[in-house]
Amino acid sequence: MGENVQDFLAKFKVEADKMRQLSPDMTMAFMALFGKVMKQGALTVKQKELIALGIALGVQCTPCILLHVQKSLDAGASKEEILEAAEVAVVMAGGPAFTNMPKVIEALESLLPG
Repeated sequence: MGENVQDFLAKFKVEADKMRQLSPDMTMAFMALFGKVMKQGALTVKQKELIALGIALGVQCTPCILLHVQKSLDAGASKEEILEAAEVAVVMAGGPAFTNMPKVIEALESLLPG
């Protein structure tokens, strides 16, 4: 991937801050939508993050994959749950998701201890 997952997450935080400064209306609107949809509801936050991860794999969005692996872990998902959600994405999206599975594995290896 070229850069460490931890480095990507730190760089993305800086980039998100720049977006907040340069495009505040768009950023605030997106974050409001994200916050409303991704909060606890009929589905848990963990379930929603695993769904988001699967979709990220399906649409081949590397930043989304890395961010939603992190968010899934933060929501209490285990390595096994994350991998299983990613496997479902491969079944549904085929080869493009399959070729992005290494990004999920790299993120897990970088973000989990040991």
